[in-house]
Amino acid sequence: CVGILRPSSSRAPARQTAKGLKMPTHAHKNRKKRGHVSAGHGRIGKHRKHPSGRGNAGGQHHHRIMMDKYHPGYFGKVGMRHFHKQKNHYHCPIINLDKLWTLVGEEKRLECAAASGQAPVIDLTDYGIFKCLGKGQLPKQPVVVKARYISKLAEKKIKEVGGACILTA
Repeated sequence: CVGILRPSSSRAPARQTAKGLKMPTHAHKNRKKRGHVSAGHGRIGKHRKHPSGRGNAGGQHHHRIMMDKYHPGYFGKVGMRHFHKQKNHYHCPIINLDKLWTLVGEEKRLECAAASGQAPVIDLTDYGIFKCLGKGQLPKQPVVVKARYISKLAEKKIKEVGGACILTA
């Protein structure tokens, strides 16, 4: 007796459509649900469209426990209102001391270090920077910093290396 010969699978592979690859109907899980009335969604609850509302609906009502538990502070306001706020009034770019010498370049720094008795003047407003902060270390070399605002720590560190601070309007 010869074994039973079966033809190769007659099932169609996925085919290309305008929206992309389309899965053949036989591969859909829904095929297994045929003949079962509720298709796995239960008779009592029923598979309706949006039973609890769309999106974040009910955050202060029927979903309040979830919002309070996992998203505290989601509702409400904080702080004061500022009518007609103009960003220009608060425009204040900063630079730290560790980046100060990058404005003039390493060659200029070495050149000024060789010429004793001369300290380069770095005018921060020429570079569009208004405030100098004190993070980092300065090389042991005097420098004159001109800026609109200079923090106490920055001023202390600049003076420690023999430099000076000049406030401009």
